[in-house]
Amino acid sequence: MKKILTVLLVLTFVLSSFAFKATMITDVGGLGDKSFNDGTWAGVVRAREELGIDIEIIISTEQTDYVANLQRAAQNSDVVLAVGFLMADALFNVAPQFPNVRFIGIDIGPSEGQTVPTNIALYLFKEQEATFFTGYLAAATTRTEKVGYVGGMEIPPVIRLEMGYRAGVAAYNQIHNTNVQVLRSYAGAFDNPATGKRMAEAQFNQGADIIFHAAGATGNGVIDAAREKGASFYGLSQNAPLTAIIEAFYKNDAGFFAIGVDVDQDYMAPGYVLTSGMKRVDEAAFRGISTARRARGFETGVNILDLAQQGVGMSPMMYTKGLVPNRVFAEMEYLEKLIVEGKLVIPENATQLGTFNVSGIVFPF
Repeated sequence: MKKILTVLLVLTFVLSSFAFKATMITDVGGLGDKSFNDGTWAGVVRAREELGIDIEIIISTEQTDYVANLQRAAQNSDVVLAVGFLMADALFNVAPQFPNVRFIGIDIGPSEGQTVPTNIALYLFKEQEATFFTGYLAAATTRTEKVGYVGGMEIPPVIRLEMGYRAGVAAYNQIHNTNVQVLRSYAGAFDNPATGKRMAEAQFNQGADIIFHAAGATGNGVIDAAREKGASFYGLSQNAPLTAIIEAFYKNDAGFFAIGVDVDQDYMAPGYVLTSGMKRVDEAAFRGISTARRARGFETGVNILDLAQQGVGMSPMMYTKGLVPNRVFAEMEYLEKLIVEGKLVIPENATQLGTFNVSGIVFPF
Protein backbone atom coordinates (compact mmCIF):
# COMPACT_ATOMS: atom_id res chain seq x y z
CA MET A 1 0.00 0.00 0.00
CA LYS A 2 2.82 2.38 0.93
CA LYS A 3 4.46 1.58 -2.40
CA ILE A 4 1.28 2.53 -4.30
CA LEU A 5 0.96 5.77 -2.34
CA THR A 6 4.58 6.60 -3.09
CA VAL A 7 4.05 5.99 -6.80
CA LEU A 8 0.93 8.20 -6.77
CA LEU A 9 2.77 10.98 -4.98
CA VAL A 10 5.62 10.80 -7.47
CA LEU A 11 3.17 10.80 -10.37
CA THR A 12 1.37 13.84 -8.93
CA PHE A 13 4.69 15.67 -8.59
CA VAL A 14 5.68 14.83 -12.16
CA LEU A 15 2.33 15.99 -13.54
CA SER A 16 2.44 19.24 -11.58
CA SER A 17 6.01 19.86 -12.68
CA PHE A 18 4.76 19.97 -16.25
CA ALA A 19 2.02 22.53 -15.46
CA PHE A 20 2.35 25.60 -17.66
CA LYS A 21 0.99 28.98 -16.65
CA ALA A 22 0.34 32.10 -18.72
CA THR A 23 -0.45 35.43 -17.06
CA MET A 24 -1.78 38.46 -18.92
CA ILE A 25 -1.28 42.05 -17.76
CA THR A 26 -3.94 44.44 -19.07
CA ASP A 27 -3.33 48.05 -19.95
CA VAL A 28 -5.35 50.74 -18.18
CA GLY A 29 -8.43 49.99 -20.29
CA GLY A 30 -8.79 46.82 -18.22
CA LEU A 31 -10.89 43.76 -18.82
CA GLY A 32 -14.37 44.55 -20.07
CA ASP A 33 -13.25 47.15 -22.61
CA LYS A 34 -14.96 45.07 -25.33
CA SER A 35 -11.92 45.80 -27.44
CA PHE A 36 -8.17 45.30 -27.16
CA ASN A 37 -7.87 43.76 -23.70
CA ASP A 38 -10.93 41.57 -24.09
CA GLY A 39 -9.68 40.36 -27.46
CA THR A 40 -6.26 39.41 -26.11
CA TRP A 41 -7.81 37.68 -23.11
CA ALA A 42 -9.98 35.64 -25.48
CA GLY A 43 -6.77 34.26 -26.99
CA VAL A 44 -5.46 33.39 -23.52
CA VAL A 45 -8.71 31.63 -22.62
CA ARG A 46 -8.52 29.71 -25.88
CA ALA A 47 -5.03 28.56 -24.90
CA ARG A 48 -6.41 27.21 -21.63
CA GLU A 49 -9.19 25.34 -23.42
CA GLU A 50 -7.12 23.91 -26.26
CA LEU A 51 -3.70 23.51 -24.63
CA GLY A 52 -4.74 22.70 -21.08
CA ILE A 53 -2.65 25.42 -19.42
CA ASP A 54 -3.25 27.49 -16.30
CA ILE A 55 -4.04 31.17 -16.82
CA GLU A 56 -4.29 34.33 -14.76
CA ILE A 57 -5.04 37.98 -15.44
CA ILE A 58 -3.73 41.03 -13.59
CA ILE A 59 -5.57 44.32 -14.11
CA SER A 60 -3.61 47.56 -14.40
CA THR A 61 -5.46 50.66 -13.24
CA GLU A 62 -2.60 53.12 -13.77
CA GLN A 63 0.44 53.13 -16.04
CA THR A 64 2.58 53.11 -12.90
CA ASP A 65 1.23 49.60 -12.20
CA TYR A 66 2.93 48.07 -15.24
CA VAL A 67 6.37 47.26 -13.82
CA ALA A 68 5.08 45.83 -10.54
CA ASN A 69 2.40 43.79 -12.30
CA LEU A 70 4.87 42.32 -14.79
CA GLN A 71 7.29 41.43 -11.97
CA ARG A 72 4.53 39.83 -9.93
CA ALA A 73 3.40 37.77 -12.91
CA ALA A 74 6.93 36.67 -13.78
CA GLN A 75 7.49 35.24 -10.31
CA ASN A 76 4.95 32.45 -10.80
CA SER A 77 4.38 32.14 -14.56
CA ASP A 78 6.04 30.46 -17.51
CA VAL A 79 4.92 33.13 -19.96
CA VAL A 80 3.73 36.67 -19.33
CA LEU A 81 1.68 38.71 -21.79
CA ALA A 82 2.07 42.49 -21.81
CA VAL A 83 -0.80 44.21 -23.59
CA GLY A 84 -0.53 47.57 -25.29
CA PHE A 85 2.06 49.98 -26.65
CA LEU A 86 2.15 51.97 -23.41
CA MET A 87 3.64 48.95 -21.62
CA ALA A 88 6.72 48.83 -23.86
CA ASP A 89 9.20 50.48 -21.46
CA ALA A 90 8.03 48.35 -18.55
CA LEU A 91 8.32 45.15 -20.60
CA PHE A 92 11.86 45.91 -21.76
CA ASN A 93 12.79 46.79 -18.18
CA VAL A 94 11.33 43.68 -16.52
CA ALA A 95 12.02 40.88 -19.02
CA PRO A 96 15.83 40.87 -18.56
CA GLN A 97 15.27 40.43 -14.81
CA PHE A 98 13.62 37.04 -15.47
CA PRO A 99 15.66 35.33 -18.22
CA ASN A 100 13.93 31.98 -17.67
CA VAL A 101 10.46 33.43 -18.21
CA ARG A 102 9.13 34.10 -21.68
CA PHE A 103 7.34 37.37 -22.38
CA ILE A 104 4.86 38.23 -25.13
CA GLY A 105 4.23 41.83 -26.12
CA ILE A 106 0.93 42.48 -27.91
CA ASP A 107 1.05 45.67 -29.99
CA ILE A 108 4.50 46.42 -28.58
CA GLY A 109 7.56 47.12 -30.69
CA PRO A 110 11.14 48.14 -29.89
CA SER A 111 12.19 51.76 -30.17
CA GLU A 112 14.63 52.60 -32.95
CA GLY A 113 17.91 50.74 -32.46
CA GLN A 114 16.64 48.84 -29.42
CA THR A 115 17.65 45.18 -29.13
CA VAL A 116 14.89 42.73 -28.27
CA PRO A 117 15.92 40.30 -25.48
CA THR A 118 15.73 36.65 -26.54
CA ASN A 119 12.97 35.92 -24.03
CA ILE A 120 10.56 38.41 -25.64
CA ALA A 121 8.26 37.79 -28.63
CA LEU A 122 6.58 40.92 -29.96
CA TYR A 123 3.45 40.95 -32.12
CA LEU A 124 2.61 43.97 -34.22
CA PHE A 125 -0.10 44.40 -36.83
CA LYS A 126 -0.54 46.17 -40.14
CA GLU A 127 -3.67 47.81 -38.76
CA GLN A 128 -3.83 50.14 -41.74
CA GLU A 129 -4.66 47.20 -44.00
CA ALA A 130 -7.84 46.52 -42.01
CA THR A 131 -8.99 50.10 -41.54
CA PHE A 132 -8.37 50.92 -45.19
CA PHE A 133 -11.52 48.92 -45.92
CA THR A 134 -13.53 50.55 -43.13
CA GLY A 135 -12.65 53.92 -44.64
CA TYR A 136 -13.54 52.78 -48.15
CA LEU A 137 -16.83 51.39 -46.87
CA ALA A 138 -17.60 54.58 -44.92
CA ALA A 139 -16.96 56.72 -48.00
CA ALA A 140 -19.21 54.47 -50.07
CA THR A 141 -22.01 54.56 -47.49
CA THR A 142 -22.08 58.16 -46.24
CA ARG A 143 -24.97 60.33 -47.36
CA THR A 144 -23.49 63.60 -46.05
CA GLU A 145 -20.00 63.21 -47.59
CA LYS A 146 -18.57 63.69 -44.10
CA VAL A 147 -17.26 60.88 -41.91
CA GLY A 148 -15.53 61.00 -38.55
CA TYR A 149 -12.63 59.53 -36.63
CA VAL A 150 -12.12 59.46 -32.85
CA GLY A 151 -8.74 58.21 -31.60
CA GLY A 152 -7.62 57.34 -28.10
CA MET A 153 -4.00 58.45 -27.84
CA GLU A 154 -1.66 59.38 -30.69
CA ILE A 155 0.62 56.36 -30.43
CA PRO A 156 1.97 54.33 -33.38
CA PRO A 157 -0.69 51.59 -33.60
CA VAL A 158 -3.52 54.12 -33.29
CA ILE A 159 -1.93 56.38 -35.88
CA ARG A 160 -1.72 53.39 -38.25
CA LEU A 161 -5.43 52.76 -37.67
CA GLU A 162 -6.18 56.38 -38.53
CA MET A 163 -3.97 56.42 -41.62
CA GLY A 164 -5.57 53.28 -43.02
CA TYR A 165 -9.06 54.69 -42.48
CA ARG A 166 -8.22 58.01 -44.13
CA ALA A 167 -6.47 56.18 -46.98
CA GLY A 168 -9.63 54.17 -47.60
CA VAL A 169 -11.67 57.36 -47.82
CA ALA A 170 -9.04 58.90 -50.12
CA ALA A 171 -9.05 55.81 -52.35
CA TYR A 172 -12.82 55.94 -52.74
CA ASN A 173 -12.64 59.65 -53.54
CA GLN A 174 -9.94 59.13 -56.15
CA ILE A 175 -11.57 56.15 -57.83
CA HIS A 176 -15.14 57.52 -57.80
CA ASN A 177 -14.40 61.25 -58.10
CA THR A 178 -16.15 62.09 -54.82
CA ASN A 179 -15.14 64.47 -52.05
CA VAL A 180 -15.83 62.71 -48.74
CA GLN A 181 -14.18 64.60 -45.87
CA VAL A 182 -12.84 63.17 -42.60
CA LEU A 183 -13.37 64.93 -39.27
CA ARG A 184 -10.84 63.81 -36.64
CA SER A 185 -10.21 64.19 -32.94
CA TYR A 186 -8.26 62.48 -30.16
CA ALA A 187 -9.54 61.85 -26.65
CA GLY A 188 -6.12 61.46 -25.04
CA ALA A 189 -7.28 58.32 -23.20
CA PHE A 190 -8.39 54.75 -23.80
CA ASP A 191 -10.63 54.48 -20.74
CA ASN A 192 -13.02 57.43 -20.97
CA PRO A 193 -16.30 56.53 -22.75
CA ALA A 194 -17.88 59.85 -21.73
CA THR A 195 -15.24 61.81 -23.65
CA GLY A 196 -15.60 59.50 -26.64
CA LYS A 197 -19.34 60.07 -26.65
CA ARG A 198 -18.99 63.87 -26.49
CA MET A 199 -16.51 63.85 -29.37
CA ALA A 200 -18.77 61.67 -31.49
CA GLU A 201 -21.77 63.88 -30.78
CA ALA A 202 -19.73 66.92 -31.84
CA GLN A 203 -18.76 65.24 -35.12
CA PHE A 204 -22.35 64.20 -35.81
CA ASN A 205 -23.39 67.82 -35.21
CA GLN A 206 -20.74 68.92 -37.73
CA GLY A 207 -22.33 66.75 -40.39
CA ALA A 208 -20.65 63.34 -40.08
CA ASP A 209 -22.98 60.35 -40.36
CA ILE A 210 -20.38 57.59 -39.82
CA ILE A 211 -17.63 57.68 -37.16
CA PHE A 212 -14.78 55.21 -36.79
CA HIS A 213 -13.21 54.95 -33.35
CA ALA A 214 -9.75 53.67 -32.46
CA ALA A 215 -9.98 54.39 -28.77
CA GLY A 216 -10.41 51.23 -26.71
CA ALA A 217 -13.04 51.64 -24.01
CA THR A 218 -13.26 55.35 -24.88
CA GLY A 219 -14.75 54.23 -28.18
CA ASN A 220 -17.65 52.56 -26.40
CA GLY A 221 -18.98 56.08 -26.00
CA VAL A 222 -18.76 56.59 -29.77
CA ILE A 223 -20.93 53.53 -30.29
CA ASP A 224 -23.42 54.79 -27.69
CA ALA A 225 -23.59 58.14 -29.48
CA ALA A 226 -24.25 56.45 -32.83
CA ARG A 227 -27.06 54.36 -31.39
CA GLU A 228 -28.70 57.40 -29.75
CA LYS A 229 -28.31 59.60 -32.82
CA GLY A 230 -29.53 56.90 -35.18
CA ALA A 231 -32.53 55.92 -33.05
CA SER A 232 -33.54 59.57 -32.68
CA PHE A 233 -33.20 60.17 -36.42
CA TYR A 234 -35.36 57.14 -37.20
CA GLY A 235 -37.88 57.97 -34.47
CA LEU A 236 -37.25 54.59 -32.84
CA SER A 237 -36.62 53.53 -29.27
CA GLN A 238 -33.02 52.53 -28.54
CA ASN A 239 -34.08 48.92 -28.02
CA ALA A 240 -36.00 48.68 -31.31
CA PRO A 241 -35.54 45.38 -33.15
CA LEU A 242 -33.00 45.13 -35.96
CA THR A 243 -35.74 44.69 -38.56
CA ALA A 244 -37.18 48.07 -37.64
CA ILE A 245 -33.76 49.73 -37.85
CA ILE A 246 -33.05 48.29 -41.29
CA GLU A 247 -36.51 49.24 -42.54
CA ALA A 248 -35.99 52.80 -41.26
CA PHE A 249 -32.64 53.07 -43.03
CA TYR A 250 -34.19 52.09 -46.37
CA LYS A 251 -37.16 54.38 -45.80
CA ASN A 252 -34.94 57.39 -45.08
CA ASP A 253 -32.04 56.34 -47.33
CA ALA A 254 -29.81 57.61 -44.51
CA GLY A 255 -28.70 56.78 -41.00
CA PHE A 256 -25.98 57.23 -38.40
CA PHE A 257 -23.29 54.66 -37.67
CA ALA A 258 -20.20 53.91 -35.66
CA ILE A 259 -17.35 51.70 -36.84
CA GLY A 260 -15.74 49.45 -34.22
CA VAL A 261 -12.10 48.49 -33.74
CA ASP A 262 -9.75 45.67 -32.73
CA VAL A 263 -12.46 43.01 -32.37
CA ASP A 264 -15.90 42.51 -33.92
CA GLN A 265 -17.93 45.17 -32.08
CA ASP A 266 -20.94 45.03 -34.39
CA TYR A 267 -22.97 43.26 -31.69
CA MET A 268 -22.66 46.20 -29.31
CA ALA A 269 -25.32 48.17 -31.21
CA PRO A 270 -26.78 45.98 -33.97
CA GLY A 271 -27.79 48.10 -36.93
CA TYR A 272 -25.83 51.11 -35.72
CA VAL A 273 -22.29 49.70 -35.99
CA LEU A 274 -21.61 49.55 -39.70
CA THR A 275 -18.55 47.30 -39.40
CA SER A 276 -15.40 46.83 -37.30
CA GLY A 277 -11.74 47.02 -38.27
CA MET A 278 -10.23 43.98 -36.61
CA LYS A 279 -6.72 43.02 -35.66
CA ARG A 280 -6.44 39.49 -34.38
CA VAL A 281 -4.94 40.13 -30.99
CA ASP A 282 -6.63 36.91 -29.89
CA GLU A 283 -4.73 34.95 -32.53
CA ALA A 284 -1.45 36.65 -31.61
CA ALA A 285 -1.91 35.78 -27.93
CA PHE A 286 -2.76 32.15 -28.69
CA ARG A 287 0.10 31.83 -31.16
CA GLY A 288 2.58 33.35 -28.72
CA ILE A 289 1.55 31.06 -25.88
CA SER A 290 1.61 28.00 -28.16
CA THR A 291 5.19 28.68 -29.25
CA ALA A 292 6.29 29.58 -25.72
CA ARG A 293 5.38 26.06 -24.56
CA ARG A 294 7.88 24.50 -26.95
CA ALA A 295 11.56 24.06 -26.16
CA ARG A 296 12.24 25.55 -29.57
CA GLY A 297 10.07 27.66 -31.79
CA PHE A 298 9.39 30.63 -29.51
CA GLU A 299 8.97 33.55 -31.92
CA THR A 300 11.48 35.86 -30.29
CA GLY A 301 11.85 39.31 -31.79
CA VAL A 302 9.29 41.22 -33.85
CA ASN A 303 6.44 39.40 -35.63
CA ILE A 304 4.17 41.42 -37.93
CA LEU A 305 0.70 40.11 -38.74
CA ASP A 306 -0.98 41.44 -41.89
CA LEU A 307 -3.89 40.90 -44.23
CA ALA A 308 -2.18 38.06 -46.08
CA GLN A 309 -1.76 36.15 -42.79
CA GLN A 310 -5.34 36.99 -41.77
CA GLY A 311 -3.87 38.91 -38.85
CA VAL A 312 -6.13 41.87 -39.66
CA GLY A 313 -9.42 42.25 -41.45
CA MET A 314 -12.96 43.53 -41.33
CA SER A 315 -15.93 42.11 -39.43
CA PRO A 316 -18.42 39.97 -41.37
CA MET A 317 -21.11 42.67 -40.91
CA MET A 318 -23.75 40.27 -39.62
CA TYR A 319 -26.31 43.06 -39.06
CA THR A 320 -25.55 45.62 -41.77
CA LYS A 321 -24.23 43.82 -44.83
CA GLY A 322 -27.56 44.24 -46.62
CA LEU A 323 -27.25 48.04 -46.39
CA VAL A 324 -24.25 48.08 -48.72
CA PRO A 325 -24.44 47.49 -52.51
CA ASN A 326 -22.72 44.34 -53.75
CA ARG A 327 -20.64 46.53 -56.06
CA VAL A 328 -18.82 47.98 -53.04
CA PHE A 329 -17.92 44.53 -51.70
CA ALA A 330 -16.68 43.50 -55.15
CA GLU A 331 -14.45 46.55 -55.29
CA MET A 332 -13.04 45.88 -51.82
CA GLU A 333 -12.37 42.26 -52.72
CA TYR A 334 -10.35 43.38 -55.73
CA LEU A 335 -8.42 45.93 -53.62
CA GLU A 336 -7.71 43.22 -51.04
CA LYS A 337 -6.23 41.06 -53.79
CA LEU A 338 -3.92 43.91 -54.76
CA ILE A 339 -2.80 44.38 -51.15
CA VAL A 340 -2.08 40.68 -50.61
CA GLU A 341 -0.11 40.59 -53.86
CA GLY A 342 1.94 43.60 -52.76
CA LYS A 343 0.66 45.76 -55.61
CA LEU A 344 -1.15 48.18 -53.30
CA VAL A 345 0.64 49.46 -50.19
CA ILE A 346 -1.49 51.17 -47.55
CA PRO A 347 0.13 54.18 -45.83
CA GLU A 348 1.00 53.97 -42.16
CA ASN A 349 2.00 57.60 -41.55
CA ALA A 350 1.03 61.08 -42.65
CA THR A 351 3.91 61.41 -45.12
CA GLN A 352 2.87 58.27 -46.98
CA LEU A 353 -0.78 59.32 -46.87
CA GLY A 354 0.14 62.63 -48.49
CA THR A 355 1.48 60.87 -51.59
CA PHE A 356 -1.05 58.02 -51.66
CA ASN A 357 -2.66 57.79 -55.09
CA VAL A 358 -4.79 54.99 -56.49
CA SER A 359 -6.63 57.00 -59.13
CA GLY A 360 -5.19 54.70 -61.80
CA ILE A 361 -6.94 51.60 -60.48
CA VAL A 362 -9.59 50.24 -62.83
CA PHE A 363 -11.87 47.46 -61.64
CA PRO A 364 -12.16 44.51 -64.04
CA PHE A 365 -15.94 44.42 -63.88
